[in-house]
Amino acid sequence: MELSQNINDILANRLVQILLTILIALLVQLLMRSPIEQVVRRAIRSHRYVSKEEERKREDTLITVFHTAGSVMMWIIVVIVILVQLDVNFAGLLTGAGLIGVIVGVGAQGAIRDFLAGVFIILENQYRVGDIVTLSAGVTGGVSGVVEDITVRITKLRDLDGNVHIVSNGSVGVITNMTFQYANVNVDLPISYTSDIDQVKKIINEVGVDLAGDKQLGPDVIEAIQFLRVDSFDASVMMVKALGKVKAGMQWDVAGEFRRRIKIAFDKHHIDIPYPQVVVHDDEQHGARARRSKPTK
Repeated sequence: MELSQNINDILANRLVQILLTILIALLVQLLMRSPIEQVVRRAIRSHRYVSKEEERKREDTLITVFHTAGSVMMWIIVVIVILVQLDVNFAGLLTGAGLIGVIVGVGAQGAIRDFLAGVFIILENQYRVGDIVTLSAGVTGGVSGVVEDITVRITKLRDLDGNVHIVSNGSVGVITNMTFQYANVNVDLPISYTSDIDQVKKIINEVGVDLAGDKQLGPDVIEAIQFLRVDSFDASVMMVKALGKVKAGMQWDVAGEFRRRIKIAFDKHHIDIPYPQVVVHDDEQHGARARRSKPTK
């Protein structure tokens, strides 16, 4: 009876120790969030960035990574402490772990590749939380979206439909970052062959300058959209290219407003934007005419 009571006391004490260890770990994890954020933000602000937005993206990315890495390391320590509290034989455990490690290591090559790729993505600042990117990851055309989360193993993207794409960092071949430092507004405008090119150039430049002075979108324009060149001669239209520079992530809004304004300006100055036309020949009618015109014997 007394032996049973002692065993129960020992188990109860160990259970209390394990619970205290877990509670302390949770408390440390909670308390470390604020110092990590402060250290990262101070370190990042000591470097020069193009804009506050670039600085914020870099900060959010590193904070996320450090939180994840810190949590993983801390819970590894917690597991070791709990094993010690349970009087686990580490010598036998490590011997078995060595054999298991060899087996697991062969199958963990993909995880190691993901880890190394994630480290380089973060250190080289290839993309950050909040960037809009396209990642070629074995999918035709790749996957595009806003970067919601980056770890050393995976990247989470959310597309315009709200779908979340989870991409392993090691599988990414080509990274296209559409919101890094600045972006170009690249607009192709179809006009008819009868249009006056010099007049078209003047209208495009005027619309670009007016848009750069707009109260809402003007602050996002770095260089006003201007006529660049006649880009091509197509079957029924001439393609004219206009180009400008805007803040990262604003290219779609500025381009949409530019197209709206240029349509109004073209209509005002009677500049045609042709649409494809198809001429259909009725073979039956031609055949009927041929039969009617055939001489009779």
